Amino acid sequence: MLVALHKPWGVLSRFTPDGSPNATLASLGLPPRVFPIGRLDADSEGLLLLTDEPALVARLTHPRFGHPRTYWVQVERVPDAAALAALAAGPVIQGERARACQARLLDGPPDLPPRDPPVRFRKSVADAWLELTLTEGRNRQVRRMTAAVGHPTLRLVRCRIGRFALGDLERGAWRALTDTDRRAALSSDDAAR
Repeated sequence: MLVALHKPWGVLSRFTPDGSPNATLASLGLPPRVFPIGRLDADSEGLLLLTDEPALVARLTHPRFGHPRTYWVQVERVPDAAALAALAAGPVIQGERARACQARLLDGPPDLPPRDPPVRFRKSVADAWLELTLTEGRNRQVRRMTAAVGHPTLRLVRCRIGRFALGDLERGAWRALTDTDRRAALSSDDAAR
């Protein structure tokens, strides 16, 4: 079984509590025996795949397979061409250069419901939305990459895995993937971009 979940902000990508005040995946009524493929931090939201098939984990998360994951990222200030080029080249984070990725400035905010709680707003500091497609998944990688080029992350939403998009799946909702959805999620080409 392969399940797509729209993980809400503030929910841990695990089923057991770790002593934090955050809710866990156990609160979302998921099918029994599924576990997350990869993770999204509690302060990130969006598409999380879960499965009861251990063989899928390596195929979707190990860097050698270069499986793409796309994020919408709200950042402080509007990045210029140099900052976008530095993101795409892969900035140095935690002493190692991140893999090259695709990075582009969006024309405006993506169609998302407001975050609860809302993202901090500062009248004197503009913000912008980026789309980043990565093929590795280091701990807090997107946040570290945007900070490394001078644009801290305010909101982070994973919107696509492979060619499978979050679409209109509501926050906190999940659904089992069809065979077509499954092929899209397992695809590593960028035909849908």
